[in-house]
Amino acid sequence: MTSEEEFFDAVTGFDSDHSGEFSEASQKLPGGLSLDTSTSQRVNKTQERPSQENGLHTHRTCLPAPTFTRSDFSVWSILKKCIGLELSKITMPIAFNEPLSFLQRITEYMEHVRLLHTASRQAQPLERMQTVAAFAVSAVASQWDRTGKPFNPLLGETYELVREDLGFRFISEQVSHHPPVSAFYAEGLARDFIFHGSIYPKLKFWGKSVEAEPRGTITLELLQQNEAYTWSNPVCCVHNVIIGKLWIEQYGTVEILNHRTGDKCVLHFKSCGLFGKELHKVEGHIQDKNKKKLFIIYGKWTECLWGIDPAAYESFTKQEKRGEHVRKPKPESSAEKMDRDVADSVPETQETVQVIPGSRLLWRINSRPPNSAQMYNFTSFTVSLNELQAGMEDSLAPTDCRLRPDIRSMENGLLDLASQEKERLEEKQREARRARAREGTVWRTR
Repeated sequence: MTSEEEFFDAVTGFDSDHSGEFSEASQKLPGGLSLDTSTSQRVNKTQERPSQENGLHTHRTCLPAPTFTRSDFSVWSILKKCIGLELSKITMPIAFNEPLSFLQRITEYMEHVRLLHTASRQAQPLERMQTVAAFAVSAVASQWDRTGKPFNPLLGETYELVREDLGFRFISEQVSHHPPVSAFYAEGLARDFIFHGSIYPKLKFWGKSVEAEPRGTITLELLQQNEAYTWSNPVCCVHNVIIGKLWIEQYGTVEILNHRTGDKCVLHFKSCGLFGKELHKVEGHIQDKNKKKLFIIYGKWTECLWGIDPAAYESFTKQEKRGEHVRKPKPESSAEKMDRDVADSVPETQETVQVIPGSRLLWRINSRPPNSAQMYNFTSFTVSLNELQAGMEDSLAPTDCRLRPDIRSMENGLLDLASQEKERLEEKQREARRARAREGTVWRTR
């Protein structure tokens, strides 16, 4: 059995007690497999293809069902056994999830793909590095207020997306289960860039927070300039997973290297700090191969990114220090201190980015749809990722994320069914791994 068939068997292998939502007797697919395409009984019911605008397909603007509340779900019974452990090896309840696969979450790197098109047209290496740095920051911007966990991809799972309106095509595959490794490849339809890499997310639970370290190298190639850039993403941390209001931060140092020129961009994603003053902040610089600073970058990964000449930045900083007034921190009340003992206080949102005169805007985040809070805080781009329009199944690989019944059920608000399907698929995957071990066969990536 091929890897593609094994995955599809896991996805469509329903027992008779699943009310016929997925029947295996209707449409023939590669390998003699079949998939029911009736829209009356299927959990992953396809949507009518939206009308076209300027010759391009439009995309959906909302999910089939609103997000559910996690307030009634007790996670401590699960997580108290996981302190300090790597979470990818632990079966997590579906209440932690959002209705996307991790392969689809990776695709969100492409939301601000226009920056790559811009970089490919810029004449100077310094300008290109500025724009590539903005793209690297924008790639994590969609995670703002996203406290749900994407579904772990099944081994052999794939996702592909072509966006003619945005000028790119993208494909990804889950190439390893333990450790979990996701590989992706994207290219501009105008043949201006190639963007590829592999991600090995390392998740750990630390009592009150879950930390996700996205290990792996990301590579961007600008084809017209014959340049290659590499970097890794910052650490993402979700606070108050046990009690209190969930909130998220990114922190760590990201280094972007231009392998042709030797230029490097060093970006510091700040942790929130004692009073939340550093929350969401990004600061850094671009330097040449001799470590001379060429450009200063600052902003917030949740808002915007600006850049300025180092001399102007130094001048502004000196003026600010001369007029600086030290503000004494407000003492905590006893009630606030007690609250901090059981939950990490959510930092108050500080003032927006203070723009230094003479700065250049490098990037600004897209505004989210007005109903985003009822859709897992998805962006407009993210809302479209699991869309399954009529006729798509004829061209999609049977291993595509959109065909997973657990994700589809959760998107449709059927949480009990989604939980059952998640458990079934995970058990099928474990059994397939045991079978390969007995037979001495090795999994082949595609």
